[in-house]
Amino acid sequence: MAQAKISAKASEGAQQQQQSGGQLRGRFYRSTSMADRSSRLLENLDQLELRVEAFRDAASAMEQEKETLLEMIHNIQNSQDMRHISEGEREELNLTANRLMGRTLTVEVSVETIRNAQQQESLQHATKMIDEIVNKLLDDLEDAKIRLMSLYGACTSDVPAGPIDQKFQSVVIGCAIEDQKKIKRRLETLLRNLENSEKSITLLEHQKSSVRQSCNSKQD
Repeated sequence: MAQAKISAKASEGAQQQQQSGGQLRGRFYRSTSMADRSSRLLENLDQLELRVEAFRDAASAMEQEKETLLEMIHNIQNSQDMRHISEGEREELNLTANRLMGRTLTVEVSVETIRNAQQQESLQHATKMIDEIVNKLLDDLEDAKIRLMSLYGACTSDVPAGPIDQKFQSVVIGCAIEDQKKIKRRLETLLRNLENSEKSITLLEHQKSSVRQSCNSKQD
């Protein structure tokens, strides 16, 4: 009798162990399957992240292309060549330029930059510092150019040609990376426009001087 009870207990224990082992194996298999799914989902999201960044880069490139096109059209309209053609030709070319500018402006591209409060404040401060110089351009063109060059020197990793604005540099460092690039592009555009303006002024002064010399020669 005692032997029978022992055998029964042993058999019951073996059955419980088999059931327990089956449950463990079941949990293990389910866990492995969940890990596989999680890994696949993570891999898909990693691939999508690359596409999202490529999408943003493409949109940013389109933003820059729009700015470049508008600047080029504006430069043509205000070029010296436009001043040395007949009024009829100038009117016709301006109509074409205005049409191109209007078509360019119909394209809306906007890439929003994610900023924290400190980055937003830094951007506003940097923008204000540039605007203050731009608003005084007509008062003193040469001084404005020097100040803009000092701001630009604070944004580039190249060795600056002159002094840099340390205060502006500390402000720009606090901006988001995308905003830093936009600030640098804006300063580059302003400096190009200033250079073109200086060339136009120099050419105009040279022409005036030539006219005066011609008049003096005739009087002599």
